[in-house]
Amino acid sequence: MNDIVVEHNPSPAKLEVMNVDDWPIWTKEVSTFDWTYDTAETCYILEGSATVTPKKGGPVRLEEGDLVNFARGLSCTWEIHQAIKKHYDLK
Repeated sequence: MNDIVVEHNPSPAKLEVMNVDDWPIWTKEVSTFDWTYDTAETCYILEGSATVTPKKGGPVRLEEGDLVNFARGLSCTWEIHQAIKKHYDLK
């Protein structure tokens, strides 16, 4: 099972069905930090770019227009290259 699943440029129709525009927004400046997901999260990157590296696995690049699923229990390191702005939904 992949702990991080990225869909590049999902269709506007898919985002509308998921009600992405109604999800809260999270922003973070250029930085590096460790994170563990207590719940599963789906997010949609509105702006910026980052590399997320799981403790067990290779780095995953995230960019504007990506729809991303993070598995519950995932421990990783975020390296934000350009300030991130994303919609997010916790499961």
